[in-house]
Amino acid sequence: MKKWAGVLLAASLTLAGCSAGTSGSPGSGQKEKISFIHWRGEDTKVFNELISQFEKENPKIDVEMNVFPSDQYQTLAQTKLMDGTVGDVFASFPGAQFQSIAKANLYADLTDSKAVKNYQPEYIKAGQKDGKQLAVPYQLVYNMPLYNEEIFKKYGLTPPKNWDDFLAAVMTLKKNGLTPIAFPGADIGPGQFMNTMVMNNAPDDAAITNLEKGKSKLTEEWWVKTLTQFKELKDAGAFQDNELGTKSDAAAALFAQGKAAMLATGTYSISTVKSINPNIKLQLLAPITVPENQAKWEGIHTTTFMLGINSRSQHKEAAEKFLEFLSDPKHASDYANKTVQHVTVKDVTYSSEDLKKTAEWSNKKTRFQPRFLIQNMDVQTAAVNSIQDVLSGTDPKEAAAKAQKIVDQALAK
Repeated sequence: MKKWAGVLLAASLTLAGCSAGTSGSPGSGQKEKISFIHWRGEDTKVFNELISQFEKENPKIDVEMNVFPSDQYQTLAQTKLMDGTVGDVFASFPGAQFQSIAKANLYADLTDSKAVKNYQPEYIKAGQKDGKQLAVPYQLVYNMPLYNEEIFKKYGLTPPKNWDDFLAAVMTLKKNGLTPIAFPGADIGPGQFMNTMVMNNAPDDAAITNLEKGKSKLTEEWWVKTLTQFKELKDAGAFQDNELGTKSDAAAALFAQGKAAMLATGTYSISTVKSINPNIKLQLLAPITVPENQAKWEGIHTTTFMLGINSRSQHKEAAEKFLEFLSDPKHASDYANKTVQHVTVKDVTYSSEDLKKTAEWSNKKTRFQPRFLIQNMDVQTAAVNSIQDVLSGTDPKEAAAKAQKIVDQALAK
């Protein structure tokens, strides 16, 4: 039995020796090997524990896990799935990646599977298409900045309820020698922080979903305002030096060490932060970019880490067993508490104090992550890149115009 648990760089992703299709087939008398691929490197230890338990309960099946870098997974995964030898069970992002994989007919239909019955129906809609359940989102993530409660208390701060107060909090933290917001601009930061920054500037889905239909534009006031507010944060010294060269692990370390008061990621970073500083006290906040009485939304949620079965797999029955295992409330509870991730499975039990605390957001007004409403990857990338351009010094209107030109080109293809 081999378990691949390392993070593999794109340059070396041949996977020639990792193909599940080279193992025994059902009825051959050999162990059947299935491939499980995803991007959550921080969950490797927990998944190895779950895989070991699954293999004990299913001694004729081996699970081989491959973890890819998250910033490369959106482009790599579909290619790896094509011949059916990799990713018998695989994770995918909602939005553009889900739509692309579905269009390529690489999802097996899960509509009538036993696994789906274990999920909360309201949280698995992102995995549905054309009346079929093609994937089950395993995680319920709050894509909002984490903040250090003790630092906020020390300086008399509470989560700001409007833009002026947010900027004032940034200035207070800055003058006291702290980095207000640890920002992983080299990978996930721009795309994640975008969600809370735009949520009340474009409070309805139409402006965002219409981008790829050519019915709305990034040059409109809602996006230019968002970019302008990014510039205001940059000018106020909200981010650490070289924020666009900082990767997520480095930003998380800056926050965990108490050098930054906020971390511009989401609940998926809690386990990483806690591994560095187990005693840090955390909660969530979202920048409110409009006057309080105009704020429709308090925060952002995403149903993600969408588990599916490769339609080209030669090991669908074994893959279904593994998916059913992960979807069992007992095992989903283990995963949730050990990774500090909320899950969408029914009847889970949260023993993690951090999960109990952040669960209060289930009663707040949160909207689905705006970035994942953009199903055209070129359009999504153009929007995110315009944030990077502004943080690099480009004027917000100029950055918006440049991004819209790329959108127009993408839609003309």
